[in-house]
Amino acid sequence: MDNLLDKSAKTRQAALQSLRLAFSSKILSDFLMERHLTLTDSLEKCLKKGKGEEQALAGTVLTLLCLQMGSGPEGEEVFRSLKPLLISILMDSTASSSARQSCATALGMCCYIAAAELEDLVSCLSCLEGIFSPPSAGEEGSAPTQHSPLHCSALQSWSLLLTICPPSHIKSILDNRWLKLPPLLSSSSVALRILAGETIALVFELAQDVEEDLCHQDTEFLRAQLKVLATESSKYRAKMDRRKQRSIFRDILRFIENGEYQEETIRFGLECMYLDSWTRQRTYQAFKEVLGSGIRHHLQNNELLREIFGLGPPLVLDAATLKASKVSRFEKHLYNSAAFKARTKARSRVRDKRADVL
Repeated sequence: MDNLLDKSAKTRQAALQSLRLAFSSKILSDFLMERHLTLTDSLEKCLKKGKGEEQALAGTVLTLLCLQMGSGPEGEEVFRSLKPLLISILMDSTASSSARQSCATALGMCCYIAAAELEDLVSCLSCLEGIFSPPSAGEEGSAPTQHSPLHCSALQSWSLLLTICPPSHIKSILDNRWLKLPPLLSSSSVALRILAGETIALVFELAQDVEEDLCHQDTEFLRAQLKVLATESSKYRAKMDRRKQRSIFRDILRFIENGEYQEETIRFGLECMYLDSWTRQRTYQAFKEVLGSGIRHHLQNNELLREIFGLGPPLVLDAATLKASKVSRFEKHLYNSAAFKARTKARSRVRDKRADVL
């Protein structure tokens, strides 16, 4: 924390990287509670005076700080103090792409965690929407390839904030603003196409929750677009991109047409969590992107995450329980052998290059 005020940019960046690692791998809420103002001031200076990589790291550390502080007064204070600066960098076309991308993620995550007023939520939604759907976004292929990571970050944050919008605001978005999403399906970036498809599925899910009908003259054309993406075999696209795109868009199309969601199980420690909706999936992916490999540790011990996903208080396990839960070396060997045989059988069915991976 002291090195964040050093004159050397390399020293400040090294300090930010250390803080990012510490905040993502440990629960330090008690330690930071007395120091969050000092750290917030230091991060503000890094965002204002730093360039490129330093600003990007400062945005990530700010997100993790807000996650450590939680949704209480301290987290709200951190968000409120740096929100104008995050918006300023995000909207600055002369700032580096990595800095703007990090600020888009920080704005969405911090607002999700700590925004106490509807006004803050609405203003953040509007700002993020202006990034991935500029005035020219109605034209096909309007998202330039060089800005696709920034558009992805803005769209991810925007869709995350949709999950906590009140029904009245959801209805205003469903009336017309969701139609800015289909043009993104024509992007040259596979990541942006997939994210746009997942966001459209999320919008359809939210429409069901508020009992709104998305019947629109363009809805049938949208379904046709999704079918094309779910079966695309264009040779000019990379093989892995085509397979990933087909798999995800099949799930999206199945949900929109039949209301079926492909449930996913996340295991951590002795517990597991089910992702049984696009809302839970979007929320989990947002935290996973920020925390990286530390997501499982935070799911086990971070009270904020456990509250968001309805996991209850953190489990308190004694030494006997932990010892009983461990699998012996021989049992691991048997399990790995069975898994290897099953994997070999499954892969033998898709050895043909023309086969699709489900």
